Amino acid sequence: MKLKYLVKSNDNYINVKEVLKAYFKISDRLLLRLKNSKNILLNGAPTYVSKEIKPNDEITVIIDFVEDNSNIVATKMKLNILYEDDYYLVINKPAHLPVHPSMLHYENSLSNGVKYYFDSIGLKKKIRPINRLDKDTSGIVIFAKNEYIQECLVSQMKTKNFQKEYIAVCDGIFEEKSGTINLPIGRKDGSIIERCIRSDGDIAITHYEILKEHNNFSVVKCLLETGRTHQIRVHMSAINHPILGDSLYGNPHTDISRQLLHAYKVQFIHPISKIYVEYVAPIPEDMKEWLKTI
Repeated sequence: MKLKYLVKSNDNYINVKEVLKAYFKISDRLLLRLKNSKNILLNGAPTYVSKEIKPNDEITVIIDFVEDNSNIVATKMKLNILYEDDYYLVINKPAHLPVHPSMLHYENSLSNGVKYYFDSIGLKKKIRPINRLDKDTSGIVIFAKNEYIQECLVSQMKTKNFQKEYIAVCDGIFEEKSGTINLPIGRKDGSIIERCIRSDGDIAITHYEILKEHNNFSVVKCLLETGRTHQIRVHMSAINHPILGDSLYGNPHTDISRQLLHAYKVQFIHPISKIYVEYVAPIPEDMKEWLKTI
């Protein structure tokens, strides 16, 4: 992968480094790697970042690095790939599958499956999930194929350019059919997993809209403005409408094996083409079956 920039006559950039930092928004850490590997070129030849530039100079940045990813075991599994290009992979993750390996899921996480897939296509890159979902939450997970794309997407996630939309089935009928939950979230004292609403927590904002209601259940669309751990689950529980099947923040259900929460849609600006893109993960069968009953 190469990034290229042709210096214009009206540019205010003085040297190569300014283009890399201001235009490409390359981090200091990646910039150091690029310098050490001599992957920064000016008019086709290796250069140093303090080199002054002039109109019609072409700056090229070679992002490709062979990386050691042996820290993750490759596990063959069927991946539901929604989209793939040279820069990232969009996967529809099933429920009951963690994103990251752990002591309990050393070989059976989504990252293990992506490692196997990368090996099969000869891509020697670290496994870089951009967003994270709980093990029992289904839906979209994005994996960057290199460090630069990871930096671009993580940076976008801090802005309104990157939007994440979820579908949840919640307990009860909402009095307000749309609204915003703005309640800070922090770790619950004495727990390494559970979160709670607390005044000294991190800002957490969830926008919601009721799509359907029947009997004593509501289908809710949630748009995240922030991305705190368990955010939707904690917020829905805090307003007394916990997600069905959520045994941590609500009540277990005899007919549901997990919380009915699905990461349905993501929208962001493609790091290379600069075009606004959108990806949708269809509602999974277990949620479809439940929605039919209400």
